[in-house]
Amino acid sequence: MEMPDLVTIAQRSVLIPDPQDCTDNADSLALLEALFDALVRRRPDGQFQPALAAHWQVSEDARCWRFSLREGLTFHDGTAIDANVMGASIARMQRPDVGATLGAPAVWGQYLGGAQITAIDALTLEIKTQNPSADLLDILVSGYALPTDRVDQPGFLDAPIGSGAYRFVRRRGDGALIMERNPDWWGGKVANRYLAWVAIGDRSDREQALRSGRVSVASKLSPLPDYGAAVTCQRHIDPTGILLLLNAARGPFTDPRVRRAVNLAVDRPALIDQVLQGAGQPLNGFVSPVHMGAVITDDGGQFDRNAAQQLLHAAGFAKGLTLHIDCPTRLPDEAEALTNALGAQLSQVGITLQRHVIADRTAYAEAVRDKQIHDLCIFDSSPMSTFRVLYEKIDSRQRGSWWQGYQNSVVEARLDVAKSTLDRTARAALYQASYLDLQADPPWLTLYNHQLATAIYGVHAGWQMRADGVLDVSLLPKISASLDR
Repeated sequence: MEMPDLVTIAQRSVLIPDPQDCTDNADSLALLEALFDALVRRRPDGQFQPALAAHWQVSEDARCWRFSLREGLTFHDGTAIDANVMGASIARMQRPDVGATLGAPAVWGQYLGGAQITAIDALTLEIKTQNPSADLLDILVSGYALPTDRVDQPGFLDAPIGSGAYRFVRRRGDGALIMERNPDWWGGKVANRYLAWVAIGDRSDREQALRSGRVSVASKLSPLPDYGAAVTCQRHIDPTGILLLLNAARGPFTDPRVRRAVNLAVDRPALIDQVLQGAGQPLNGFVSPVHMGAVITDDGGQFDRNAAQQLLHAAGFAKGLTLHIDCPTRLPDEAEALTNALGAQLSQVGITLQRHVIADRTAYAEAVRDKQIHDLCIFDSSPMSTFRVLYEKIDSRQRGSWWQGYQNSVVEARLDVAKSTLDRTARAALYQASYLDLQADPPWLTLYNHQLATAIYGVHAGWQMRADGVLDVSLLPKISASLDR
């Protein structure tokens, strides 16, 4: 089969997960967003736009959502998609064996458990949640339409069937994933006919593949090099925040003064220069600058070693403090170097770090989930949803997988109000207030977001990456095929 217009995309991995896994991995999401559709889709600015649903209505109590589907929707094999099919797909997210992420099962069930999902007619789907759910689209954006009679059958992920802008063609012998544009896609004709997704694990190898013309698109590159005038490079932050979870259930971090002190003691720009060679952005609050409610300032008032020492003295640690830190060997890959650099900085306010390295990343995540960390541990926070971060990781009433004993009743009460607040501007204001509260009384030691680059061959002034850092191939301009320049 000749593919003269084949555009080759290099990313770290081209493995397709279960479409309804709870993943914020940009490589996985790029594949899923090419092959599958949900009721809504993210715009480049990170907000939501209609996808399989042409429009929707929400009840005043934020419990009843009614979606009107587009007419004529089909899967890639021609099977029709109606409200019954869509309802069955979302009902699959309620299952305890669906929605897993590293160390945490059934994430979607926290939000959709007990929800009534009803096909009112062929094109109208109603979802009634047990509790107010003003941020329900944060969940449904991952509710891809699936042929539910086949998705759980062996081999489905080897030849997946969705309804997205591209359809699966085959796996090449070298492992590359070949896709062809879907002529019946609701969003119209996309620019590039064929895509080949290749896995190139090392970032420098991806950069070299782009420079040599072996690929025409490459993601998760270093933002620092100049890729040349013949390449359009979009530099962006990874919204996944690199941070340290603090054990607020026992030990020194039960005292909010100590939690605040360690945040004030860290010079984030210097840490970024040392550990990432400058390829990062300070994380001054519990969510990234592209999240709803983030307060964008130069340093957020988050670096003041004199104030840190005063807080430590007031907390009874005038003679110093030894903290035990858990450190993985990957995710983030710079974890050990980060621990060393952090230890050097904290030593300037009398804090000594005692390091505990854990090589098994799954076991590491399970220890975090089981609340078995020492005083603090290197981790990340990835959901592109302020609501989910608050609910799953900070709300003491939920005691979620990554919660470590922190409690802030003011933030929790504000979260309850946000759940019922349909106006996005008003809800963002509530989250912004919580952002400021969680700077003053931090649950974590927040450090930075990675800065990355995605590059495509050619000059394309109008192209931009999505705010969540996912390569949306439906938005790619027409690109010259690899090795055909």
